[in-house]
Amino acid sequence: MKIKLTFIAATCLTLLSLKSFSQDKNFYIFICFGQSNMEGNARVEAGDTVAVDSRFQVLQAVDCGDRGRLKDNWYTAVPPLARCKTGLTPADYFGRTLVANLPKKIRIGIINVSVAGAKIEIFEKDSYQSYLATAPGWMKGIAAEYGGNPYARLIELARLAQKSGVIKGILLHQGESNMNDTLWTKKVKGVYDNLIRDLNLKSKKVPLLAGEVVNADQGGICAAMNKIIATLSEVVTNSHIISSAGCPCSPDHLHFTAEGYRVLGKRYGETMLSLLGYKFPDADIH
Repeated sequence: MKIKLTFIAATCLTLLSLKSFSQDKNFYIFICFGQSNMEGNARVEAGDTVAVDSRFQVLQAVDCGDRGRLKDNWYTAVPPLARCKTGLTPADYFGRTLVANLPKKIRIGIINVSVAGAKIEIFEKDSYQSYLATAPGWMKGIAAEYGGNPYARLIELARLAQKSGVIKGILLHQGESNMNDTLWTKKVKGVYDNLIRDLNLKSKKVPLLAGEVVNADQGGICAAMNKIIATLSEVVTNSHIISSAGCPCSPDHLHFTAEGYRVLGKRYGETMLSLLGYKFPDADIH
């Protein structure tokens, strides 16, 4: 009996040891969240779906049977990277920029939980219910795809991703629905702090990259919000603002075109490469 127990204990220790080595330190995970521009509003074009490097992966957030994707599984990051019918997002060309410029041994993983039209309040873990209670039905429908709690789904996916890789950064694109909200930076800090705490991360090692909304040079109808976004680093020390200057927008002057998402995504990527200590010569991004 003693020998049998010893064998069982040894087997358990071996399995635990194997599990501890299942995390790949060269698999860099990035959390993406926000509203429609992070979700992806522009139609995906033919060139966006071909030759996607298999080193660039997405952890599927929702079931998309028609695309052969099941939630909680990793796939090559062919768009869409959010829900099944969403479009191109900055995360697409963020990831492509990284894999084009990082050593071949490094892989990139994206998690994207975004809700079109939503204020940052939808990601406040202790008060999202009150925000959703007065939200329009279509927004409640999007939230329902994330189990009714987008923040909790983000955490669930991130914890799953941590079994495979290491979280290296957080990407945010949000603000249009919080237009002129002077408390926006503090609200973002609250969400960021919760992510850091709930995922057992260190803020000094996990930067927050926040993109500007459609710029004034494109006639952005929410461009004034960029003045508030610019002050985020005063509240979140390890935050970095991604300029939207020159990024083309759609006729609604609220969302970017596919080309706008490509340019903005590349800027997110270049900023992250710099933070990781890498130089980024111009390269073909596929």
